[in-house]
Amino acid sequence: MSVLVFADSTDGKFKKTAFEVVSYGKKVAEQLGSNVIALTIKANDASELYKYGAEKVLTVSNDALNTFNAKEYASVISQAATAQNADVVIVDASIDSLYLAPIVAVNLEAGYASNVVDAPTSTSPFTVKRKAFSNKAFSNTVIATDKKIIGLAKNSFGIHENPVTGTSESFEATLAESGVKSEKIERVTGKVTIADADIVVSAGRGLKGPENWGMIEELAEVLGAATACSKPVSDLGWRPHGEHVGQTGKPVAANLYIAIGISGAIQHLAGINASKVKVVINTDPEAPFFKAADYGIVGDAFEVVPKLIEKLKAFKAS
Repeated sequence: MSVLVFADSTDGKFKKTAFEVVSYGKKVAEQLGSNVIALTIKANDASELYKYGAEKVLTVSNDALNTFNAKEYASVISQAATAQNADVVIVDASIDSLYLAPIVAVNLEAGYASNVVDAPTSTSPFTVKRKAFSNKAFSNTVIATDKKIIGLAKNSFGIHENPVTGTSESFEATLAESGVKSEKIERVTGKVTIADADIVVSAGRGLKGPENWGMIEELAEVLGAATACSKPVSDLGWRPHGEHVGQTGKPVAANLYIAIGISGAIQHLAGINASKVKVVINTDPEAPFFKAADYGIVGDAFEVVPKLIEKLKAFKAS
């Protein structure tokens, strides 16, 4: 029996969530009296995972997996779990994992719990705490199947160093026929991505037009943050659809989420509610976002944001 963790990567580099799921996997393995094995696909340096407790790392280097495909990735993970006699498989809670985890569950005839936020509260029966009702509540879920799939919510468990002397070996898997072909992939380079960001600066129609996004990008640069937007902004073509966050866009679980000129529609709040600290800047004191925010500023973004940038630059300089 072992715990298998899928450590995701982009362009050969591990995502921050990879270190979190390995840290989590180490904890689960300790509770079960087992060992943790990490699976990587197209990652450059598997030894990075030893620092967080991965005692063995399986590396897959098949060029056919250069582009994410849920069915193919799920097939590789399922085969690795079977080969390593893994009773628990852990993935992150990214959009990709939300596609592939249910397929892995079907392949292994396993129970799947998504949005898990902490180590199992019990291993007999196997019980995990997870977010529910669009992050408004928690539920304690029992996974009664022999095989178990856990989707770990971002920034919920944290990254914990637990160095071990690990080993690495290649893993060959038979790819499943997916029937899906990627024609074109466009990626933004040189910027912090929403998926990896600890801080997200987001703006809405209160910015009045795409020509005013310079100050949002400047604020994000000062903070080392990712930029994001509300659905109406992406629908209007002011910003790329890849920056749309919320229940109908990308979910956000940042340590700090700053909403500028966003009123706070239910779908938007549901998608960012997992963020630890939420700040809103809006001229309307009755905007729904103020009820969900930890801190709020009633004011004109065109006056507040430049002053905020100025103060942050002065603070960093000192």
